[in-house]
Amino acid sequence: MKSRILASAVCAPLLLLLSGMSALAQKGKPVHFTGLINDYSPATVKGGPWEMHGQWKMDLHSEWRGEATTIADFSADMTMSGYGTTAGALDATKGGQNAHTHHIKLTNQTVTWNMDGCPVVSPATTVGFQINGTVSLMTGNGSNALFETSPPSSMLQVCITGGDDVTASNISLVFGAPAATHFGSQAIHGVVRTASAEPLGKDGGSLR
Repeated sequence: MKSRILASAVCAPLLLLLSGMSALAQKGKPVHFTGLINDYSPATVKGGPWEMHGQWKMDLHSEWRGEATTIADFSADMTMSGYGTTAGALDATKGGQNAHTHHIKLTNQTVTWNMDGCPVVSPATTVGFQINGTVSLMTGNGSNALFETSPPSSMLQVCITGGDDVTASNISLVFGAPAATHFGSQAIHGVVRTASAEPLGKDGGSLR
């Protein structure tokens, strides 16, 4: 039901979501997250700094791998663009240069139910989980990204964290080489918009 789709609201079900998430997944009930990415790359990467904007989703489900294990599938769709220069210096009035897109997937990864090694933010987040692994897809304008190997070999850490009022509020992405040469090795930040204990329909509503 739509009342169970949480969108930036401080609701009791969301406060209990992370603590009950593992149990839900182990019962075969998916947990679904969606949100946005908005950040900048360092100026030191090739063509940087880049503006990064996009949307992402993550689905959790359970599998039997010798024991009940929570598995996650993550995907993101991003646009990136840079800045022109004036007299050899970056010029913020000349934004939108070299615009391009990326489609990113990190699939079939085991969920780690802690924030160990996740980027620190201020105010600090207090609860969360993460996935780590080699990306299964990394495109540039629809083809294999020029900086990526074939098949992809870049490592990616995805952390979903939150606080006492909204326990799933923040997302961060940290890329390893070779993708870090384009995105940077720093954390890329975003927000959690929805968190649901049921699969979502095309309109964002529950399938049940």
